[in-house]
Amino acid sequence: MVIIYFLLLGIFVDLSDEVKNKIRHFPPQFLFGASSSAYQVEGAWEEDGKSLSIWDVAVHANPDMVQDGTTGDVSTDSYHLYQKDVQLAKELGLDFYKFSISWTRILPNGFADKVNPLGIKYYKLLIEELLVNKIRPMVTMYHWDLPQNLQKFGGWSNPLIVGWFVDYAKVLFTSFGEKVKYWITINDPKAICVGGYGSTSQAPMMNVSGIAEYICVKNVLLAHAKVYELYNKQFRKTCKGSIGISISFVWYEPASGSYDDHQAAEDARKFDWEYFAHPIFSSAGDYPEEVKNNVAVKSAEQGFPKSRLPELSAAEVSLIKGSADFLGVNSYTTRLTYRDASLDGMYPVPSFMDDQGAVLIKDPSWTQAASTWLQEVPWGFLKVLMAIKSLYDNPPVYITENGWSTSGNLLDEDRIHYLRAYLNVLLDAVFEGADIRGYSVRSLTDSFEWFQGYTEKFGLYEVDFSSSDKARTPRKSAFVYKEICRSKTLDPDFEPEKFLVDGPEKNPKFDQNHVLTMLR
Repeated sequence: MVIIYFLLLGIFVDLSDEVKNKIRHFPPQFLFGASSSAYQVEGAWEEDGKSLSIWDVAVHANPDMVQDGTTGDVSTDSYHLYQKDVQLAKELGLDFYKFSISWTRILPNGFADKVNPLGIKYYKLLIEELLVNKIRPMVTMYHWDLPQNLQKFGGWSNPLIVGWFVDYAKVLFTSFGEKVKYWITINDPKAICVGGYGSTSQAPMMNVSGIAEYICVKNVLLAHAKVYELYNKQFRKTCKGSIGISISFVWYEPASGSYDDHQAAEDARKFDWEYFAHPIFSSAGDYPEEVKNNVAVKSAEQGFPKSRLPELSAAEVSLIKGSADFLGVNSYTTRLTYRDASLDGMYPVPSFMDDQGAVLIKDPSWTQAASTWLQEVPWGFLKVLMAIKSLYDNPPVYITENGWSTSGNLLDEDRIHYLRAYLNVLLDAVFEGADIRGYSVRSLTDSFEWFQGYTEKFGLYEVDFSSSDKARTPRKSAFVYKEICRSKTLDPDFEPEKFLVDGPEKNPKFDQNHVLTMLR
């Protein structure tokens, strides 16, 4: 069955080869956007009543862990320069802008006993600025920056956080619900739980793998579902919005045609994204059986009296199942997988990776981005989209993150190639009936890239972080994306000729204002 499913997906890969040199059209109602997150762009880390988040604490307590020793204290200073960023979004012709709200800027104590009026004011101003410029706000409630005050109590490993998150969401719905019609409860549960609680790759770096991340996932899913329930009961009728969750999807491809490698790829997909999506979007609900079985068997072998994976009760399964109006898909790249019995013990025991039981590798022939984890593999993106359609009865999908990192350069041909390739296979998926309603490139501007600091550039706009005004300059990709947004077409031959004629390599007097004029 696995091999048949895999081969069927392979059929769709050829579609992009047949149409890659043709102008292709997006559906008339298809939406284009760009994304950011609060800690990565806002700055103002201690201003106007904002308290410390786990990322504020992490980068100051562990400066050596950040590749260039920087912090997000100022970043692009979007807190003060939000109008400038909205202008960039307007110049691109975006339909929506995906940003996140800083929990600590709204509730400095983490709890809902004290609401910060200056935090409310800032996001009201940002939302209004977007709407005045005919750009829809797509708001993420939580993008990794938990209040440090809540982390003192265990953060996402404490089941009480479900109630704390609901209280926070209620403040957001009450304050912004009339204007915001697209809500994302939580961005990338895997990064939060596996990265932050099962390892040191994300704050709060709890690093208790095999136990903490499983507790975290259950609490994240319940918090999401409870917020969805809250919206349905108290806000949907008057606010008339929609709520989803953004989940990270990596395609895992067998490294060979062997049964073991196919099974390794299947297990990797189960643990990487079905673990988070299946409870919400599948008809059965609950965790995938393979995840439950793998962890139970490993736990028994390791002497645990019961599975390290906390069960979902029948009532919890029912609560979580169907608790989303759309699925936000964060997808960038693909990995090869294999299984080799001689490599048993390569992962710590117990651990999430040992439970998964697959070895993950990169293909060196795939084009490499500045980020070590990111390679250009558009056919893997197509397989993700078709798998979602098949597994979850074709839910409404917004691509909430997809993009390419460089080390810097205004003539970012590699980013343009990546975006066109991924949008091309997205259209293949739409042609095959996938209900994909929008696409958000990551990101609008360069920003603080977590423990990579400012060494990796994802922005359509370059940011001069050394300048007092954090000057933003459009890269060539901004012109290409602007044309895609304007025409709702994908033209592989489109070249923004003014940029090529007047670009920095051709004109030493090239400056930001000149490029902004051309964009308009």
